[in-house]
Amino acid sequence: MAGVSGCCSTEAQSKCCEPEAKDACCGTATDGGSCGCAEGHGDIREAVRERYAAAARKAAASPAPLVVTEADEHGLFGAALYDEEAEPPAAVSASLGCGVPTAVADLHEGETVLDLGSGAGADVLISARRVGPTGRAIGLDMTDEMLELARRNAAATGASNAEFLKGNIEAIPLADRSVDVVISNCVINLSGDKPRVLREAARVLKPGGRLAVSDVVADEDMDDATRTDMAAWTGCIAGALTRAGYEEGLRAAGFVDIEIRETHRVHEHAGSSIIRARTVA
Repeated sequence: MAGVSGCCSTEAQSKCCEPEAKDACCGTATDGGSCGCAEGHGDIREAVRERYAAAARKAAASPAPLVVTEADEHGLFGAALYDEEAEPPAAVSASLGCGVPTAVADLHEGETVLDLGSGAGADVLISARRVGPTGRAIGLDMTDEMLELARRNAAATGASNAEFLKGNIEAIPLADRSVDVVISNCVINLSGDKPRVLREAARVLKPGGRLAVSDVVADEDMDDATRTDMAAWTGCIAGALTRAGYEEGLRAAGFVDIEIRETHRVHEHAGSSIIRARTVA
């Protein structure tokens, strides 16, 4: 699937695999290996885990909004994007997302919502309120520190219909056709195997189920230096799909009615976007 992985530059990938094998090469990261292309960058997943574990520890130690990168400081990511009355404050202040997917997910009473890469739990807890006591809000995260923080935030709000699972978004630990809505906030771009993430999202969604995510979308002219910068990857920029790549990946996973709308710029070569689609009813 040309244009979908966005794992590494043409020059870097030539060290380990042919361009037409890019997806398979980069996909080794999901099985515990490295990207397979960029020498010295190590495992994408482990780099992401380390960054977000550190962010969780920082959030647990201070009630102030998280500031990890210059973009966070400028309000392009995180708590500044939420309504001032968004609850719970502790979860919102720990957000490192690039949008507010719950604002466009059109959640209804009694629905089951899954948040991919749920972090401190802000979007899960917002969802839990909107689907009500007959609904269910599930957060999936791979970072122990974030899961601990999210569960603490859920307990503080008394959200009995919210739960948090440990796992990877490339292998969602839920049954087929078990979820009404999949949301995510600036996490899919962090995966080393985005086509697999989108297939997994489609798998767990019920017929006619909805995908509503905030994610960074790269411009077509993003340079190779940015693409191979691990700091830019863990900062949600380098691994971002282009609009064409996102559309291709969603269609290949079985999604229809695809909509991608940029909300604000987060980088010279990328913007935050709302991505919506649905599975066939």
